[in-house]
Amino acid sequence: MNHAFPCGTLCLDFVGTLRARRNAAPLEKLATPGLLDDWFLESEMLDLAPGANEADVTITVQLREAIYDLVVARLDGASLPVEAVAEVNMHASGLPVTLRLGPDGVMRTGSVAQGLAALAREAVQLLGGDEATLLRECARPECTQVYLDRSRGHRREWCAMRTCGNRVKAANYRARQHAAQA
Repeated sequence: MNHAFPCGTLCLDFVGTLRARRNAAPLEKLATPGLLDDWFLESEMLDLAPGANEADVTITVQLREAIYDLVVARLDGASLPVEAVAEVNMHASGLPVTLRLGPDGVMRTGSVAQGLAALAREAVQLLGGDEATLLRECARPECTQVYLDRSRGHRREWCAMRTCGNRVKAANYRARQHAAQA
């Protein structure tokens, strides 16, 4: 697998495809048409690769960044950026992913544009609804993943315990051990 899905919602996992945003050289997980095809397959949004091209990669990154700008505005309690709203709304009005019933169950197919339309619609529902108050950014300094904190008490700190949570706890343990030896 080329991609991770720790957030529990595809539009936030999509935003997380630019890893370590605050680093000098963030890691772009959608840098090629093949990686974009992989994301759609690994997310299970589509059952067949949409056949992305370089133009699709550019459009995808623009939508991802627009969604990220909206997420940041919600996190900061700021007004939604007009350009980002227009970008997301434009994509949300696109055709849906095609669902077909077959002998093996449901088959989801579509183009990159159809997949992006589904992501944009999910972002509209999330950012325009009550769940927007549950948005949190991972507490691990190197991680910029955003997730919905649906935990009891809303005290979740990390995008995923098995990755960021474990790293932070292990680093804290090592620091305590080092301090005790000094």
